[in-house]
Amino acid sequence: MRTLLGIILGVALVIAAIWYFADQRKDPRAQQAKEGIESAASQMKDSVKNKLDSMDLRPETIKDELARTGKVVRQKAGELGNTISDATADARVTAAIKAKFVADPDLSALSISVNTTNGKVTLSGTASSAENISKAIRLAMETDGAREVVSTLQVKNS
Repeated sequence: MRTLLGIILGVALVIAAIWYFADQRKDPRAQQAKEGIESAASQMKDSVKNKLDSMDLRPETIKDELARTGKVVRQKAGELGNTISDATADARVTAAIKAKFVADPDLSALSISVNTTNGKVTLSGTASSAENISKAIRLAMETDGAREVVSTLQVKNS
């Protein structure tokens, strides 16, 4: 449970940092990236809540199952913890990459979509040049938690 709270706190700190950064710049790109990150965090929260609800983890149910079997609840909690941990890690990687794109004047965080699944980062959308596609891939690869980067970025015709 402490690990779960630590992960959630970590995500909250990343979001707060991005929020602060966006408010300081008053840049529309930063504001839109902030909104996207807030939306992703909200979706993750809803996903965790739905998972907890679907597993019927009310305190009285946990007490009853612990009294009867002792290991079913632990097994479910372990599976849930891994699911939450993976989803949180992926959201943290996505948020960190998006923050790097917002901070880089050559990259448009609005034109580049970032999705992370089990550490595999997918970049899609457009960039202004091949050099900027290279920069986006490099920034994504340098992010902790990104184990692979797949890019379908295209050079935007001006």
